[in-house]
Amino acid sequence: MKDIKFNKFYKHFGLFSMILVIISLIFLFFKGLNFGVDFKGGTLIEIRLTSSDHSVSKVREVFSKSNLSNLTVKNFGNEKDYIVKFQKQNLENPEFINNLKNEISKSFPDINFRRVENVGPKVSSELLKSGVIAISLSLAAMLIYIWIRFEWQFSLGAILALFHDIIITLGIFSFLSLEINLSIVAAVLTIVGYSMNDTVVIFDRVRDNLKKYTDLKIFELTNLSINETLSRTILTSVTTLLALLSIFFLGGEILRGFSFAMILGVIIGTYSSIYIANPILIKLKVDHYTIVKKEEEKN
Repeated sequence: MKDIKFNKFYKHFGLFSMILVIISLIFLFFKGLNFGVDFKGGTLIEIRLTSSDHSVSKVREVFSKSNLSNLTVKNFGNEKDYIVKFQKQNLENPEFINNLKNEISKSFPDINFRRVENVGPKVSSELLKSGVIAISLSLAAMLIYIWIRFEWQFSLGAILALFHDIIITLGIFSFLSLEINLSIVAAVLTIVGYSMNDTVVIFDRVRDNLKKYTDLKIFELTNLSINETLSRTILTSVTTLLALLSIFFLGGEILRGFSFAMILGVIIGTYSSIYIANPILIKLKVDHYTIVKKEEEKN
């Protein structure tokens, strides 16, 4: 069995995590998140130009002539495919899209409109509210689950690790101005489940070792438990990352944001299970008597 001294670095990585969380909160507060059409409302158009002589700047110039607000244009998959996003006040006008297509086709005779999506401001606000509620309920459910299965100290450590993972992930998205859409909400919910699963595996071993090694202090015991579950943690994380990296590089533009959020979640979640959740147990002085008392209450 390996004997890596993870506990030697608890304070160092705790300070590092605190700095990352503060920086993430600063970006989230002052810069905010780059919400996509799903949450802001507007129109998304996917186009293909059969000729490769065009560029993003040329496409943006042509669409700009139609007085579209918050217009963004980027390549989508290859040099012939583009995603155009904008906000427009009169989306309820059924002829608006048809008129826009006719207008754009005059400048790009070779254009192919592959997809058009409209999201009104009312729908987008409801989607944002639903996304926040979904994440909040998942965190609350995790808190209750850990509290019932373990002691309250374990529950607090797991929840703090989850908040750590979510805040830093969103902070990175804010820093890089990456788009937040419904797939990112799905990724965040998946991160919650993945991170919690990794933390529970280590916590389960900590609890068993508290019963087994009554003479060991929690500082040494958490280190022992991490080492005992290390092979499982590495195998799970590496295999998951291999699948996510394949999606990120080969899955196309639609799945890139989702896979990137998941990659961040796996890396940060594995890290927080070791250097956030377990040090909380040390700070709260969990010991053998805590477990014995819990067992007596159950019986």
